[in-house]
Amino acid sequence: MGLASVAIQVLPMDKGKDEVVAIVDEAIAYIKGFGLNTTVGPFETTVEGDYETLMEIVTGVSQIALKAGAGEVMTYVKICVAQGDVLTIEKKTAKHQD
Repeated sequence: MGLASVAIQVLPMDKGKDEVVAIVDEAIAYIKGFGLNTTVGPFETTVEGDYETLMEIVTGVSQIALKAGAGEVMTYVKICVAQGDVLTIEKKTAKHQD
């Protein structure tokens, strides 16, 4: 399978703002630890890579948030996969960057 992309939003449900930020930072560090092309946005983190690795990230990211202190976490995922390669983050956003 070619290049795929996922957008992941991790929302700890039972913590204050500062704790939420710390837990989300742990989730982002986990995602970045895979060494894939990653873009962190204000609401979600987008990652590009092979489908199997991305599914490993999706599977693990909620567990990382729980280990980081969340008692409950909602994880929202968008997955884009195609027979060939999907549009890259760069192709989707370059014209909008300053």
